[in-house]
Amino acid sequence: MLQVIFTGYPGWKLRNEGLRPGQISTFPWVQAPYMGLARWGGLGSSWRKNLSWLAQETLDHHAARNLPEADWLMAISASGLHCGKAAKSRGMRVICDRGSSHIRFQQRILSEEYRSYGEVFDGVDPRILDKEEAEYANADLITIPSEFALDSFIEMGVPREKLRKVPYGVDLTRFAKTGEPDRESFDVLYVGQVNLRKGIRYLLDAFARLKHPRKRLTVVGQIAPEVSRYLARNPPADECRFLGHMPQEQLKDIMSRSHVMVLPSVEEGLALVQAQALACGCPVIATRNTGASDLFEDGDCGFIVEPRNETTIAERLQQLADDESLRTKMSAAALTQVGRFGGWDQYGNLMADIFSSR
Repeated sequence: MLQVIFTGYPGWKLRNEGLRPGQISTFPWVQAPYMGLARWGGLGSSWRKNLSWLAQETLDHHAARNLPEADWLMAISASGLHCGKAAKSRGMRVICDRGSSHIRFQQRILSEEYRSYGEVFDGVDPRILDKEEAEYANADLITIPSEFALDSFIEMGVPREKLRKVPYGVDLTRFAKTGEPDRESFDVLYVGQVNLRKGIRYLLDAFARLKHPRKRLTVVGQIAPEVSRYLARNPPADECRFLGHMPQEQLKDIMSRSHVMVLPSVEEGLALVQAQALACGCPVIATRNTGASDLFEDGDCGFIVEPRNETTIAERLQQLADDESLRTKMSAAALTQVGRFGGWDQYGNLMADIFSSR
């Protein structure tokens, strides 16, 4: 179905995606330098916001100038207002694809979280806030990956009939069980960016309450400056280790050897690391704000808890640490559940159904 993909990345970044050269239209002149500078910490807050805005705007205009004849335009939120309007003027239908909760819902919940840490939340760029809401209004449909994200749009007044939930998949060729956890220890895993949005404080507090003679918490992911400041004020237990970024090909081994993975996020769309952990036979404890309910039921492959609740996370950790048979049962259920996901095929089929509709 794909006619062309417009991207701010250089063309070589998509060389392993099975696309023909004519299907890729790149405009990397702002996005690529922005990503490089951001990765190496070479941008202040103001520069980061302005370059991010410029990258999205220039790609948006590039797509608007080069639209082919097509039935649908699908644009990631904050990058599809100008091309979306151009598409509508030519009789095309438009999808705004939003990978998280409603932009103003997200702004509200993150402002609350930063305030609870005594941190100042810079906030979402006001230009992005206005642009995304204009995209929501212009689009024929809005696709989101989880029930949590869908509910946030309804709460913010978007009609239910305009929303389509399309959960993400997991690449089962990259994630599979490769080993077993150590029966003498209890290994808790966290994978993802280590920032306030991800609720790392609640995991650290819950882990401190866990009673086990050989417990260990492994945190995989880049640590944000505000979390570094929090850790300086609140040093974690000796049993905690922070490994930083880890290549994806190594994640399956550490997931397979962990007794449980915890994702205590206060807000996101649908965290892929949950399905990846399940594919490795690792039970998951996650908040309902991670999209977990679209992957498994509470008590089946793991537990779904309310956000900002370290007490419940600690109770669930203790339950798994004390009951090896329960952990083993959940591990087996995780492997069975992932087998039902169908990799990314289910996502593709759902999108194909939308594109085929009138």
